[in-house]
Amino acid sequence: MKALVYGGPSHVSVEDVPDARIERPTDVLVKITTTNICGSDLHMFEGRTELEPGRVLGHENMGEVVETGEGVDRVKVGDFVSLPFNISCGFCRNCEAGKTAYCLTTNPGPHRAGAAYGFAGMGEHGGGQAELLHVPYGDHNCLVLPEEARSRQGDYTMLSDVFPSGWHATELAGLQAGESVVIYGAGPVGLMAALSAKLKGASQVMVVDRHPERLELAEQAGAIAVNDSAVSPVEVVEELTHGAGADRGCECVGYQAHDDQGHEQPNLTLNDLVHAVRSTGGIGVAGEFVPRDPGGHDKLYQEGEFAFDYGLHWSKGQTMGSGQCSVKAYNRQLCKLIEQRKAEPSWIVSHELELSDAPDGYQHFDDRDEGWTKVLLHPDGSHP
Repeated sequence: MKALVYGGPSHVSVEDVPDARIERPTDVLVKITTTNICGSDLHMFEGRTELEPGRVLGHENMGEVVETGEGVDRVKVGDFVSLPFNISCGFCRNCEAGKTAYCLTTNPGPHRAGAAYGFAGMGEHGGGQAELLHVPYGDHNCLVLPEEARSRQGDYTMLSDVFPSGWHATELAGLQAGESVVIYGAGPVGLMAALSAKLKGASQVMVVDRHPERLELAEQAGAIAVNDSAVSPVEVVEELTHGAGADRGCECVGYQAHDDQGHEQPNLTLNDLVHAVRSTGGIGVAGEFVPRDPGGHDKLYQEGEFAFDYGLHWSKGQTMGSGQCSVKAYNRQLCKLIEQRKAEPSWIVSHELELSDAPDGYQHFDDRDEGWTKVLLHPDGSHP
């Protein structure tokens, strides 16, 4: 099969690799119709993780079931399915508690719970930027989609990661109807957090970024755009909230945040949120932070550490929730919102490419070229 293979920092290529296949009776084999390039794929593309060359990338996947193992009895050949980027078993202690991002079965070892497709440090599972994908525990991991998903792939493909992750950011922050929220980052997850906040009935949604086209998308979601290259976002939030600060804050950037001079500063967004969120408010951290950053410019953060304004955070009595999204906690409900057209997240899609164009897509997306916000790949050749 054709697949996108990581070859080292800033190098990916489409290659012929052995076909994905059924390996256990509980497996499902999926023909991938849509798979997305994610911001966390760029961390690996840039060599900022310990991903080894030769791995197939792609953790935001959707497609048609073409084969099932003998132990699969719910999912059928021909079903159109969304695949949570978390690979989980459904029966371990964490999965039974709904924390499928931290499955204890699918990534065995002492260092990290949780598995994902084509992802550094999260098991040896192949990615879905390929023609076929092997899905463990298929009955548990496949969300069977309504038939209309075949013609609305731009909306339904968001269920594998970014829409649930954006929703998760607001959940971690504790957002309630009528509250104000400031979201750092207008990338796909930040934009989905803005959409989620509006769906939850937030009174004010403020989105901080410095890319004009992404801020325009935030405004399309009904958010107030704050360009932090031109103004102090903390001061703007204080002004908009009459000096109180936002009730809630969402971190949707991660460890590759940059200051207004373009210098990487991994603690920037978290410390800004401590200042921007009111006393006793809540902060949700959905942006990716890693235990080690071999390519980090900050020597401290190469070991996953940085200077955090903990004294101010503590004295303000703020709460903070963090961690990877357990997609299965949200994807079924969010699917219903899409089906009933209460949410149409495809408005963030900027490009749809065939798999052969994926290397160029990675480079444009990594360069933050104007207009490149969310990139979809179609390995089955169904490029619109």
